[in-house]
Amino acid sequence: MTVTYVTHVVKMCTVVAAWHSEGVDDTRSQDTDVDTRRDHLAGLVGEWLDWSQAGALLHVSVSKVRQLIREHQLAAVVPTPGAGQQVPAELIQDGLVVKGVPGVLTVLHDGGYDDAEALTWLFTPDQTLPGRPIDALRENRGAEVKRRAQAMAF
Repeated sequence: MTVTYVTHVVKMCTVVAAWHSEGVDDTRSQDTDVDTRRDHLAGLVGEWLDWSQAGALLHVSVSKVRQLIREHQLAAVVPTPGAGQQVPAELIQDGLVVKGVPGVLTVLHDGGYDDAEALTWLFTPDQTLPGRPIDALRENRGAEVKRRAQAMAF
């Protein structure tokens, strides 16, 4: 049990810069400054939706949006001080959560990522994809994104 825990902690603490053909590198930042992380993520994402706006686009109640976030079907963070939790608009397409997003979020959460780290990874450009993982999911090119998320998480 202790060896497993230590191995997991060591994996989570390893941070490197980019994707290589041998495997996937962890893009999580070790920066503990919440404001810096929040500003960086807000710059990556662009358009944010509050829970009621997300619910309207998904044709569900705010309670259902909260449940989707809790079950890692959607991710939400506080993008600006005092704003409350919000969902990136690009996670929703044609009235549904983008295909593949729930699976990727679940894998990343199982690997120790929080919502902010998972969203940062989804919205960070990757020249080898090409583009951002969220763009690949929105264009139905999710197999490689899922494979990379699995490799990063474990």
